[in-house]
Amino acid sequence: MNDDAVFRALADASRRELLDRLHQTNGQTLGDLCQGLDMTRQAVAKHLAILEDANLVSTRRQGREKLHFINPVPINQIAERWIGKFEQPRLGALSKLKKTLEGKDDG
Repeated sequence: MNDDAVFRALADASRRELLDRLHQTNGQTLGDLCQGLDMTRQAVAKHLAILEDANLVSTRRQGREKLHFINPVPINQIAERWIGKFEQPRLGALSKLKKTLEGKDDG
């Protein structure tokens, strides 16, 4: 996985909005995704290509249509690598506090 490509893709608000829309309703066409956006069809297609290059969106042909699907794996990998390790000490402290308050502290 290329973290830089994922972070670059997520840095743009328009691309995050497209991901939000795919999260809400997966398997949309380019036309579906363009509805209600203040962007040209070409701009949406360009943003989708960047999301695809970062492996955040995958596509599947269905007849003449190209359906777009969110791929949450790269985001999860970033969460595990960059966010999860910072949460572990906090979760450990909460667990210890809970045990202490319940009178089960081993220390």
